[in-house]
Amino acid sequence: MNLTQKTYLLLAVIIGVSAINFYLLIFTSQQNQDILHSISYASDLKVIVERIGGTANSIASGNEGDRVTLENQLADFDTTYARLGVGGNIDGLNVVAVPSELQPAYEKVGEAWIPYKEDAEKIKKETIFDSKVKDGLTYTLGKNGELISLTNGIENDLSPLDRNYNRHKMIALEMINIAKDIGEKTLLYSIGEGGNVSSSLKKDRVQFDADLKKLEGLPLDDPEYAQYGITPETLQEIPRQNSDSIRQIDPLWESVKAKLVYIESNTLLSKDFGTALFQLNTQRNVLLSATTDFVGQWNGMIDSQLHDKVLVVQLFVIADIVVFVTVVLSIRKSLSPLATLTKAISRVREGIYDDKIVYSAKDEIGELAETFNAMSSTIREKEEESKKIEIAKDEFLAMVTHELKTPLVPIQGYSDILLGEHLGPLNATQKERLQIISSSASTLLQLISDLLDAQKLELGQLRIKKEKNNIKDTVEKTILAILPTAISDDISLSYGPKKDVYAIYDDERIKQVLTNLIKNSLKATSPKTGKVEVDIEEKENEIVISVKDNGRGIPLDAKDKIFKKFYQVDTTSTREKGGSGLGLSICKGIVEAHGGKIWMQSNQPQGTIFLFTILKSEVNRTPI
Repeated sequence: MNLTQKTYLLLAVIIGVSAINFYLLIFTSQQNQDILHSISYASDLKVIVERIGGTANSIASGNEGDRVTLENQLADFDTTYARLGVGGNIDGLNVVAVPSELQPAYEKVGEAWIPYKEDAEKIKKETIFDSKVKDGLTYTLGKNGELISLTNGIENDLSPLDRNYNRHKMIALEMINIAKDIGEKTLLYSIGEGGNVSSSLKKDRVQFDADLKKLEGLPLDDPEYAQYGITPETLQEIPRQNSDSIRQIDPLWESVKAKLVYIESNTLLSKDFGTALFQLNTQRNVLLSATTDFVGQWNGMIDSQLHDKVLVVQLFVIADIVVFVTVVLSIRKSLSPLATLTKAISRVREGIYDDKIVYSAKDEIGELAETFNAMSSTIREKEEESKKIEIAKDEFLAMVTHELKTPLVPIQGYSDILLGEHLGPLNATQKERLQIISSSASTLLQLISDLLDAQKLELGQLRIKKEKNNIKDTVEKTILAILPTAISDDISLSYGPKKDVYAIYDDERIKQVLTNLIKNSLKATSPKTGKVEVDIEEKENEIVISVKDNGRGIPLDAKDKIFKKFYQVDTTSTREKGGSGLGLSICKGIVEAHGGKIWMQSNQPQGTIFLFTILKSEVNRTPI
């Protein structure tokens, strides 16, 4: 079976299993959806019960508007309970009627609802507050200001008396504080925020009453005083002229005390309302328990009914896993040769052609592997032939270049002898022609030297003699050799090395690199305005040498091409400056032979910077 047939078969299996799973999912979902809606609807009964309890407590806090809300909630429970009994479509959802097995639990909820509803109806109708307690609170709050004023009057009446009345004054101050406390606690109690304030009010009432009797010189014969640790005191009688406020406060306190005694023994809520609220909170737990049991039984019944369906689903899940694993293994087995093929192609891209793909199946992958193996063998053969041809070409070019250099040396030498008039005087025309011959011979000799160096780099035959040298001296010697040319071209040539910097390198070869870079910069700049700067930057492990000019610059798209052999930025036949296009290629080869790197930064049309590095110490490299 070929790969295409396998793929179609696996796709058919996956589609088939997916269709079965989808049908099972839809079937199970439709079958259980109505039951789940019913259980959710039954759970709403508990929510309504809790809402009724919260609304009842809100009414007890004085929110009369919640009586209508309570009536609506009672109707909601009745409606929900009745619909669960018959089922049907509710708010667009299908609800299943309560099954016969759950009728006892369903009826138990109804039985618990009856007394709960009755108590809620009482809360909806009953008056919240005890009118007599409410009137007492109102009266006490109304008289509290007068009570405080009279206690302050007692303190003022006693203030002129001598130290024998210090205890009287302390009692009067205590009465002022108690009167204020009674007013605050009564106010909190009246707005329903005082908590269990009645016992605290009683203590204040007993203490105030005892203090008043002490000032009046009356006996403390009420048992209530002893409950709060109040003991009788024998105090000196207050002069009549200093007891006017005491006589005024006595009848006021008697009326206020009577109201406080009633408030202490009764609650603000009416007894009927309070009883109904208490019974409601008690019955709520019974109703919630019955409702929870009803919902729990229904859930349990559904779990039991769905047990067999769950087993079927589990079987299908297991089948899905088996099918999935089988498909994955089949796909992996079918596609594993592609990974091998990809790896082999990557090695071919790296220039390695020895890998063969072993695949015995007679399918599309097998045909592809066989074709690749044949292609790899062919490419290897062609590559070997190409290398042999390239080596032969380089060797031939090196030989020819060397042979061309041999006759040029005497041509240039005899031209210089003739120009020096060692063989006789020359007229102006003869000197001009000999200068052309000498210059052309020098140019051709430089071109041949560049070709020789380039070929030696290609063949790995360029000799590099590394020694410890001072890079400052190397730069200065190079600058001095080129300075006359810069002066004749009216171009500024400067350098920045100020201190000795030592490294391991071939002095002559680094001079050759510097010479090429500086000459290129001189060619790129214009007379009078041209500037070429050479600088050295010492780092921890290397030295960076830069040659900067303000010439016409080099296009950024040529950045990665200028170090290739024979590359010319200006390839037109009318370019201003000549050159073989080998200088930067040779520079790159020499720098890399020293373990460094060379690169260019161009700010066209504002100039160019060439930089290269020399390692301070020797590195493990194969000699060139």
